Amino acid sequence: MNGNGNDSLSLYGEPLASRLLLGTSLYPSPEIMRRAVEAANPGVLTVSLRRESGSGGAGQGFWELVKSLGRRILPNTAGCHTAREAIATAQMARELFETDWVKLEVIANDDTLQPDVFGLVEAAGVLSRDGFKVFPYCTEDLSVAGRLLGAGCQLLMPWAAPIGTARGLMNPYALRSLRAYFPDTPLIVDAGIGAPSHAAQAMEMEYDGVLLNTAVAKASDPVAMARAFAQAIEAGRLACRAGLMPPRDMASPSTPLAGLAFRD
Repeated sequence: MNGNGNDSLSLYGEPLASRLLLGTSLYPSPEIMRRAVEAANPGVLTVSLRRESGSGGAGQGFWELVKSLGRRILPNTAGCHTAREAIATAQMARELFETDWVKLEVIANDDTLQPDVFGLVEAAGVLSRDGFKVFPYCTEDLSVAGRLLGAGCQLLMPWAAPIGTARGLMNPYALRSLRAYFPDTPLIVDAGIGAPSHAAQAMEMEYDGVLLNTAVAKASDPVAMARAFAQAIEAGRLACRAGLMPPRDMASPSTPLAGLAFRD
């Protein structure tokens, strides 16, 4: 399990105040987004270059709001379909947001938004050599994970389910295998989280954090949902560290049999 003595999470050598990474898209209004961020107290905010570079002054106003929240910013390459496009977008994001952190997305399929693992590895290698700290949105495939680490990534962000589906951890076996094969690599579950229980489940599986957006932004009450996710991640992490009881095939009484009244 990644971590240190005080249980804080460090990514690329930078300690974070929270294991929740929160997106900034799709909220009903900038004010609700601001309140949701304050309620969740995330360690990182993700920002899309395409959202920031919108027409008129809306993009600049949004960026000023995000900066005022005082969180670590993680630009992403959302919407990119080739390694070349993702690399160019990352380079523009570094200049605009003044950070070498980038959430790398290279999309293979518009219906599932599944990562293009070939383009992802290619772009990760180029960006890592250019000094970027790459946060790759990937599948839970072990060989892809190994290649991303070999390309220079120091963490992995496997999906739980397709982006925005709210289906939760669709392949917990594969996610557990990924955790077992890379015990010292920070692993952040990214995409498909729909309920606080999904986030708690990921943390109980010894994952290091959770990135989400839609489940909070599209809730009836985004502020309350943001707080719920923050508490679920904390509870899941605490349960993992406390030591979860392993499942059993047979019942086991919680009350001792010794001392019970004798029956004929």
